[in-house]
Amino acid sequence: MRVDHGVVSGTFSLDGQTFDVDNNVWVVGDDAECVVIDAPHDVDAILAIVGERRVTAIVCTHAHDDHVRVAPALRERTGAPILLHPAERPLWELTHGDSVSWDEDLADGDRIEVGGGALTVLHTPGHAPGAVSLYAPELGAVFTGDTLFQGGPGATGRSFSDSDLIVASIRARLFALPGETVVHTGHGDDTTIGAERDALGA
Repeated sequence: MRVDHGVVSGTFSLDGQTFDVDNNVWVVGDDAECVVIDAPHDVDAILAIVGERRVTAIVCTHAHDDHVRVAPALRERTGAPILLHPAERPLWELTHGDSVSWDEDLADGDRIEVGGGALTVLHTPGHAPGAVSLYAPELGAVFTGDTLFQGGPGATGRSFSDSDLIVASIRARLFALPGETVVHTGHGDDTTIGAERDALGA
């Protein structure tokens, strides 16, 4: 089980504003199969990271458009199901309407098996109501989407977000992980649970 990484560029739009953004793409698996975490901006760039492997799932940490915009196109190219927490429906429909949906609902505690290991779903709402983080103990890593970054919690100044809830999610779910756990984020550099726990005074 290993992690492959790339960065793709595009835009994020919500509440009538659009911003240029760089998104991390995380691909977790082995030489034969993998899951793709989030589907931002560019299908070909994501598939270049995947290589010749079979994609078993497209796992969305949340449904802001810069994380799910090309998920249906990636599904069409790979045949892999899209997995998303059902509380993300309002955000998903802002991008894809109600005529295109995801395939399987994510729930807290789900295990997504791949490459001889597994990702455990942690429901970490706040940045978005159905935001999830994905814990991979075999890798000593957690994929936090836009819930936790180097320097603190993700943004909560827009629709469907809650600043108190994101801090509660981080303290209860993420800071319970071992301090040496590497945090792979939706944007920007890695950090660790221990570093962010210290920074928040937890």
